[in-house]
Amino acid sequence: MPARELERAWMDEAIRLATTSVTAGGGPFGALVARADKVIAIGHNRVTATLDPTAHAEVSAMRAACRELDTFSLDGCVLVTSCEPCPMCLSSALWARVDRIVYSADRHDAAVAGFDDRKFYDLFEKKPRSMWPTRVEQLELPHRTAPFDAWLAKSDRVEY
Repeated sequence: MPARELERAWMDEAIRLATTSVTAGGGPFGALVARADKVIAIGHNRVTATLDPTAHAEVSAMRAACRELDTFSLDGCVLVTSCEPCPMCLSSALWARVDRIVYSADRHDAAVAGFDDRKFYDLFEKKPRSMWPTRVEQLELPHRTAPFDAWLAKSDRVEY
């Protein structure tokens, strides 16, 4: 499978994980870590389920990948996430040394659903992305906001 096609399949999976997370009582975020052509680990948002403010989808996926690979470094891996990583997740990915991050929905899509992290991003917008140590790219898909649509439609969601 060509690389771009594989990334689209991975992104579809991240969006599916995010949407399923909402149905299961979690937040509308999903992520996976892949190396070469294999998914190493998946994760979804578990903040309210575990009462852990760091249990974001990206962090959960990276923790699982590190356990699976028996290492603290995800060098050689790509983090695929349904939404642009918040500054905490971005920092975690940098510490994990992922080669690349690919996301679909962006911070503005998240803000519409009540996840307005823009004030956090403002703290980190000191250098242009071209100077960051890790490439961060958006893969915009038409259904990128499906997890947020499910979140907004869920009447018993737990806001955080």
